[in-house]
Amino acid sequence: MLRYSCDWCGRDLVPGAEVRFVVKIDVYPATDPSELTEADLTSDSLEDLSELLQTEGAEADIAAELPPARSAFRYDLCAHCHARYVRNPMTRENEKKFHFSEN
Repeated sequence: MLRYSCDWCGRDLVPGAEVRFVVKIDVYPATDPSELTEADLTSDSLEDLSELLQTEGAEADIAAELPPARSAFRYDLCAHCHARYVRNPMTRENEKKFHFSEN
């Protein structure tokens, strides 16, 4: 049998006996559309890419330019902690009080 506990206050959550809320947070880099210039339209992209790949250490340069990876988080909350979280999800107080369960 699976055991759940509130990731905020640490209280045991008994399946079927009380409501359990799940909070899912998906963090990913925001990408803003870049503006196209005349130079972008006239340049040979394949030739530029070929030159970049032939350059020594190009793999490291390409990896350094990539945005950070996507992160996903999942938390179980009791009804009381859910109400507090919904009132103000971005408060620093919430960040300090999460207790991660061993699920």
